[in-house]
Amino acid sequence: MDEQALLGLNPNADADFRQRALAYFEQLKISQDAWQVCAEALAQSIYSDDHIKFFCFQVLEHQIKFKYSELTEVQQQLIRETLITWLQAQMLNPQPEKTFIRNKAAQVFALLFVTEYLTKWPKFFFDILSVVDLNPRGVDMYLRILMAVDAELVDRDVVHTSEASYYFALKFILNFQKEARRNTLLKDTMREQCIPSLVESWYQILQNYQYTNSELTCQCLEVVGAYVSWIDLSLIANERFINMLLGHMSVEVLREEACDCLFEIVNKGMDPIDKTKLVESLCQVLQSAGLFSIDQEDDVDFLARFSKLVNGMGQALIASWTKLIKNGDMKSAQDTLQAIEAKVALMLQLLIHEDDDISSNIIGFCYDYLHILKQLSALSDQQKANVEAIMLAVMKKLTYDEEYNFENEGEDEAMFVEYRKQLKLLLDRLAQVSPELLLASVRRVFNTTLQNWQTTRFMEVEVAIRLLYMLAEALPVSHGAHFSGDVTKATALQDMMRTLVTSGVSAYQHTSVTLEFFETVVRYEKFFAVEPQHIPTVLMAFLDHRGLRHTSPKVRSRTAYLFSRFVKSLNKQMNPFIEDVLNRIQDLLELSPPENGYQALLSSDDQLFIYETAGVLIVNSEYSAERKQALMRNLLTPLMEKFKVLLEKLMMAQDEDRQMALADCLNHAVGFASRTSKAFSNKQTVKQCGCSEVYLDCLQTFLPALSCPLQKEVLRSGVRTFLHRMIICLEEEVLPFIPSASEHMLKDCEAKDLQEFIPLINQITAKFKTQVSPFLQQMFMPLLHAIFEVLLLPAEENDQSAALEKQMLRRSYFAFLQTVTGSGMSEVIANQGAENVERVLFTVIQGAVDYPDPIAQKTCFIILSKLVELWGGKDGPVGFADFVYKHIVPACFLAPLKQTFDLADAQTVLALSECAVTLKTIHLKRGPECIQYLQQEYLPSLQVAPEIIQ
Repeated sequence: MDEQALLGLNPNADADFRQRALAYFEQLKISQDAWQVCAEALAQSIYSDDHIKFFCFQVLEHQIKFKYSELTEVQQQLIRETLITWLQAQMLNPQPEKTFIRNKAAQVFALLFVTEYLTKWPKFFFDILSVVDLNPRGVDMYLRILMAVDAELVDRDVVHTSEASYYFALKFILNFQKEARRNTLLKDTMREQCIPSLVESWYQILQNYQYTNSELTCQCLEVVGAYVSWIDLSLIANERFINMLLGHMSVEVLREEACDCLFEIVNKGMDPIDKTKLVESLCQVLQSAGLFSIDQEDDVDFLARFSKLVNGMGQALIASWTKLIKNGDMKSAQDTLQAIEAKVALMLQLLIHEDDDISSNIIGFCYDYLHILKQLSALSDQQKANVEAIMLAVMKKLTYDEEYNFENEGEDEAMFVEYRKQLKLLLDRLAQVSPELLLASVRRVFNTTLQNWQTTRFMEVEVAIRLLYMLAEALPVSHGAHFSGDVTKATALQDMMRTLVTSGVSAYQHTSVTLEFFETVVRYEKFFAVEPQHIPTVLMAFLDHRGLRHTSPKVRSRTAYLFSRFVKSLNKQMNPFIEDVLNRIQDLLELSPPENGYQALLSSDDQLFIYETAGVLIVNSEYSAERKQALMRNLLTPLMEKFKVLLEKLMMAQDEDRQMALADCLNHAVGFASRTSKAFSNKQTVKQCGCSEVYLDCLQTFLPALSCPLQKEVLRSGVRTFLHRMIICLEEEVLPFIPSASEHMLKDCEAKDLQEFIPLINQITAKFKTQVSPFLQQMFMPLLHAIFEVLLLPAEENDQSAALEKQMLRRSYFAFLQTVTGSGMSEVIANQGAENVERVLFTVIQGAVDYPDPIAQKTCFIILSKLVELWGGKDGPVGFADFVYKHIVPACFLAPLKQTFDLADAQTVLALSECAVTLKTIHLKRGPECIQYLQQEYLPSLQVAPEIIQ
């Protein structure tokens, strides 16, 4: 082997050596006999370097995986012998191999097993067992090989095929099905030929090493747990095995693995009565061993596994109960229900445990138990007590702990948030079992906590408000009507909301409480329709240091969004406060220029919500149109004035960073103005509110930015978005501005600019149709020239990004033609002169046939179909009938015949459908002449046999 290249395998080698090693590996993979060199190196222990040994196994792995069928029988025998020789050497070596080498060797053994077990090596396991016997190093390798085999045959986490994209979905499914059939056959053969012997070997290993080698014992327990899901359960769930496993539950170093092993046994599908007996016998032994005394156990890692086991036993019993009820065996179902009830006390101990992992592992059992109670016609006193105990446990466990870092949330915090989501599901299930009890419990906790919130810890205040918040989903109603209908519920929620807004808890000095207050107020916005006298109190909380002016940026940001929702939901009830609110948010609306260094309270994204809120207040007010216009002008004029000043500064700026900062600021100004327009609706249009003039002034202010030569992409993007909004809001009043805006946007543009500009033209075309026909006729060819120019630009062969941009631009171009033809304005194309029309038509034919892009192909066939419908009759444009027969008809046949036309792809199927519609439309417009052309000219030219043509 190339010793110099092998130096690069060392993790500390420099980049050049590593590159050389990688190249060498690729070279060996394609070499015919390199694997033999590696096999010899492993069999004769030529190299002592661990990384070279690992490398040799990698080369063998590649050979077995991809090129095994190319080997002769003698060569295949050599690989088998190499692995057995290497295995024998493991028991004689003074030091064991590193773990990563043993794992890789096990993977290679497993690959060979999958390849040869059914044909060449049926004694695979017996050969390995005869070599390893009970030698500890041999047993270690044997167990690793068993785990690797299970991973190949069963493990759902292993993705055996690399094609995961949608395009390869069909191939992936076929490969997966093929592998699944192979794996089933392998497992069936193993069950027949060797599983009883393997199980016996596991028993011997456990018995031999349980007190002397905990590492091997745990490995063996892991193997038993893995295989039990697909072998005959009676081989494991018998007296000698179970007694041994239960014995391991009392040995500290073994009990976690023993727990997992028992969990897999309990999880195995079996007859419901047998399952109940198995679980009950396990529980009796575990209980007599003192394992149910949770409070005396301080090993949280073990308890987390034990909790998972109890969860498995509980869910297994519930599954048995469900099957027995379904089968009508009420006596056995009742016995099983009693067995379930007997585990509830233990379940509650684990649910309430201070360690969230232990608690989380039992939630499944808890959830399913509540589901049983939901199905019972009446609950016993004990069952009611259980429901209440679960409820109290959930309330307690929802509480944040002291260590939670609110300012810098990391992995631990994310895990608690996920855990809270699980608890919320429990709370929702509790509401289904006993809504009255849940409401009463939450009300009690809420009232007790809020009476003394000033002296209560933040986490208890937060969870009290959180519970009120969660009731909204736990006790669902349509359209948030929590304060009508059921009087008891409405009264309870109304009382709690009144307490929330009048208690002063919004002033609590902790971000979690503050945020929970605002979230809950917005969730129950219908409360303020019932008791509007509380609106000013809540508005002040939003507007002062508790909300939008809070010291925490996180609170300010979330409050900006919630404030916007709150104002929108109250609508007309905001009337008395509009001008006061607008005055109070004045400073939050200021555009922060980049040069003053002042750190604004709100980010530009947060300010968008404040501008939208201001717009909503003005538009939904009961003021006259004149007053609305004045208020909207007051809101937008500062933006326009700042915009003019900043645009002048940008024109003169030399430094690129400063240019970018100014361009961003200008973009924000346009974005804010655009956001205010979201307040308008079909009932409250810009015209009705008298605000057209203000927005037209904005347009005149913003459009000069399009001619700015600096930071074009940012500026054009902002103005383009504003134009999209104005087309909706101002309707035909926007039309005079479109020609000059389009002219500027078509100057010096790149693929992305055009791609984003075309939807604007499509919007105008689809909305105004013939009104914009003169404009479209004028800009049609300039737009097309700009598109063709970009598409014809040379690009590097491997530049994926440029290729994708061109593909997207091509799609946009065809979408534009589709909009023009589909809006009844084919004359826009027809009036471009014969040469240009021909060029456009040929690009559509090219798009339908030559580009392997089914989305574009589909659009092209829609265009062709529409043009045939409009121009394909006897009175169509001169020469179009010839074009139909010479180009459109062939396109309908040539496109599906292309190798790239992949009918396994859904978009391609849609393209084929449109292709068929095009042919049908030609037949409708041209009649028998079309059939005659196909029969006598076109199909014979493709060498189609006469009988097929007929």
